[in-house]
Amino acid sequence: MGTYILLGLVVVVGFLMISIFNKFAKNRNLVQDAWANIDVALKRRYDLIPNLVETVKGYAKHEKSTFEDVVNARNLAMQVPDGDIAGQIKAENQLQQTLRSIFALAEDYPDLKANENFKDLQDKLNIIEENLERSRRYYNGSVRENNTYGETFPAVLFASMLKYERFDFFETDEASRENVKVDFS
Repeated sequence: MGTYILLGLVVVVGFLMISIFNKFAKNRNLVQDAWANIDVALKRRYDLIPNLVETVKGYAKHEKSTFEDVVNARNLAMQVPDGDIAGQIKAENQLQQTLRSIFALAEDYPDLKANENFKDLQDKLNIIEENLERSRRYYNGSVRENNTYGETFPAVLFASMLKYERFDFFETDEASRENVKVDFS
């Protein structure tokens, strides 16, 4: 009789572990999928930045350090290894700060604000930023679900054994929390 109870307990714990493992895998895949959406939008932004810098350069030739800062921040963000989400978040916050300086320049150059190419680049950047914002919300929701599940009972009992992975939220730094206005028309 005791053997059957022990065997039943082992089977129940086994099924529980399988269920928890599957939920860990599902949550990890959701977070990775959410990050892939962010990654696509970031790559689109990276492709747009050189065009934006070149357009602004023609109007603000003496702002060389600003352009160099933007290009350097873009290059650093592009060099973050795949899978280093925390490093990518940090690099993106730095890039966002340097992009602000480009848009601040436009206020000082009325001809630049009226340039059709600049307006087109602004529109494209607005669309990318909107996609990034939606992707960040989805990513952070996936991270919240993953982290909450891994830190609650009974999953927490098996988390280390089943290689549960906790993820960082994609939060902006304090300076980036200020409202960004990209439209200069």
